[in-house]
Amino acid sequence: MTLQGKTLFITGASRGIGLAIGKRAAADGANVVIAAKTTEPNLKLPGTIHSAADEIRGAGGQALALAVDIRDEGAVLDAVAQAVQAFGGIDILVNNASAISLTDTEHTPMKRYDLMNGVNARGTYLCTQACLPELKKAAAAGRNPHVLNLSPPLSMKERWFAPHTAYTMAKYGMSLCTLGHAGEFRKYGIAVNSLWPRTAIATAALQMIPGVDIKLCRKPEILADAAWCILTGPAGATGNFYIDDEVLAGHGVSDLDRYSVTPGTKQFIPDFFVD
Repeated sequence: MTLQGKTLFITGASRGIGLAIGKRAAADGANVVIAAKTTEPNLKLPGTIHSAADEIRGAGGQALALAVDIRDEGAVLDAVAQAVQAFGGIDILVNNASAISLTDTEHTPMKRYDLMNGVNARGTYLCTQACLPELKKAAAAGRNPHVLNLSPPLSMKERWFAPHTAYTMAKYGMSLCTLGHAGEFRKYGIAVNSLWPRTAIATAALQMIPGVDIKLCRKPEILADAAWCILTGPAGATGNFYIDDEVLAGHGVSDLDRYSVTPGTKQFIPDFFVD
């Protein structure tokens, strides 16, 4: 199975992991809806919805660039409508957009708390709700619909909360959507899963965090290939919290060196939330 002719609605796809997933789907000939906020170039965070659309087309797919703040219900509903008008429906939703602040309670202003929970938890819920009618149609048509949340396995251990309670709450909110929606949508034939990296991933956003050595990270393409494996799998595989290297190993990929920022690296920065 491939993603040829499938339509993916990907949040936060102007750069990084979201863009990599879009380009991997485009290589199959997929349609990719880029739902993200960045419309103008930024020296600190390169990539816009328009440059992403160019890369998607260059990779072999069709692209629709939409400026969307996923905290805005009206904007999300309008984006879904535009996606349906352009491509006839939505087969796959990738909830990738996320906000991060690795700060303790004393140093997390409520504005930042609201941003993280608004984008991560609420945004994921809203986009899933907005795309659900189209995903149900895709299921009825036998098009193997999926929702994939870029969120971690749920691990209720103090060490994942204490250093940055607000961020963990917001990120786990995405994972709670996976848990609940997998059960809720199973009767429709819609898969809902989470995907998370074993190691830190080299993205422009990560480079803005002090002290991170990008040379000890993997590239976003490891998540793109793992996502492809999940999204081309059966919709009956639902409610899973996948880790990228485990997904690839399950598909016979054991040599991951091509995903290393620095080839030959053996010790990587571990990502959060992986026990």
